[in-house]
Amino acid sequence: MANKQLIDVKQLRICLQDGSELVKGIDFSIGRERVALVGESGSGKSLTARTLMGLLPATLTPIADTLTLLEQPILDFSQQQWNALRGNDVAMVLQDPKYALNPSHTIGKQVAEPLVLHQHLSRHERREKVEEMLAAVGLPNPSALSKMYPHQLSGGMGQRVMLAMALINDPKLLIADEPTSALDHAIRDQVLALIYRLVDQRDMGLLLISHDLEQVANYSERVLVMYQGQLVDRLAANELSRATHPYTRTLWSCRPHISKRGQPLPTLDRAELEKQNGTA
Repeated sequence: MANKQLIDVKQLRICLQDGSELVKGIDFSIGRERVALVGESGSGKSLTARTLMGLLPATLTPIADTLTLLEQPILDFSQQQWNALRGNDVAMVLQDPKYALNPSHTIGKQVAEPLVLHQHLSRHERREKVEEMLAAVGLPNPSALSKMYPHQLSGGMGQRVMLAMALINDPKLLIADEPTSALDHAIRDQVLALIYRLVDQRDMGLLLISHDLEQVANYSERVLVMYQGQLVDRLAANELSRATHPYTRTLWSCRPHISKRGQPLPTLDRAELEKQNGTA
């Protein structure tokens, strides 16, 4: 079971209506492990994640030789099939709780929604499970918090609520799209560490979309690197500091640090990159 592939992607392309490709034939697979998909904005990371959740806009079309999620071919999924899978066996955490949470519904109602959709529980059982999940993600006084509204929470609390919603049905796979990018730097590591701890405890697979290579190096097991719609590198997370691919090496060198203040950032040698890709 531990070696079973949760995601299997072969030659995935994501195309605009005019036929131009935003993601250009990528291959990867993920089991019950922690994998990060990294790259600069516009590289195709979030499009890939949204394809795996069936959330691409109608103007984009995914094409692939193989595209399976939990061993199910998802390219031709109906809406009914997606509704059965999303929020149950597979869950997603988005970037900003200010936009992902409904301002007119209480926290308790929103965290309970996956239970209403996928499980047959009494109201009392749902309330107990919601409060247990809120406590599991480190939120204080779950009973009182479940009666609050999103505007009453800090960004870090809102992100923990979104994590509670994602994990309440014990999914096999979590996709987290830049889950800490809207948070203050001081609490980013706390939230990411919480995600990894819960993933490990629940024996889940994790696909983390991120641009923060230092966090990725500290917490992930493997790293996939995207550049201009292509997967250009893949390596163990603990090898990021010794990366040999020119793009990965440049990303790592551009990490912010006080010692680099006032110094020019490294630039990508595109000629070296093209040479490397041509021989890959």
